[in-house]
Amino acid sequence: MAQSKNNIVTHGLSGKVGDLLVFSQRNGKTVVSQAPRERTSEATANQKAHQLKFQKAVLYAKSVLADPEKKLQYEALSNKSEGRTTFNVAVADLLNAPDIEKVDLSSYTGNPGDVIRITVSDDFGVASVSVKIENSDGTLVEEGAAVQDGAEWLYTATMQNSDLIGDKITVTATDSPANMTEKFEIL
Repeated sequence: MAQSKNNIVTHGLSGKVGDLLVFSQRNGKTVVSQAPRERTSEATANQKAHQLKFQKAVLYAKSVLADPEKKLQYEALSNKSEGRTTFNVAVADLLNAPDIEKVDLSSYTGNPGDVIRITVSDDFGVASVSVKIENSDGTLVEEGAAVQDGAEWLYTATMQNSDLIGDKITVTATDSPANMTEKFEIL
């Protein structure tokens, strides 16, 4: 992709030229790129699923632009000089689910007051983190919301859990567009 700077012939030009070039305007600059090739085959199931997810992302971004409060939040991460508009940031947020990087169970011994530390990241921001603790037979011990503490999320146990062997700890992280990521650890 090439950019045209101070060229009186191509300034403001947009559209397709033959089957070779496409001119477009981005952030007040004329961008020249290769013309896309025609699709010769039917889209695969994965391609169709990705197209559907992208359509949802576009609809989400439009709803963000229509909501003044959300729009301000996304504008804070946009950088128009780099081509990252508020719309682009919102689309990317829907396309990228949170990443649960670390679940630290070293302080969890099955006693009330024990803390589970969770490190979660997201391109825009994590809205919530929840923890569910189940015994090895699948019975629920407890579940609840973790609380953000700086870069970490902390879950404080409230129930006595005497037999930890085989217990399953499930962590669920959610971002603003309701993308969810789940990770579990077996004790």
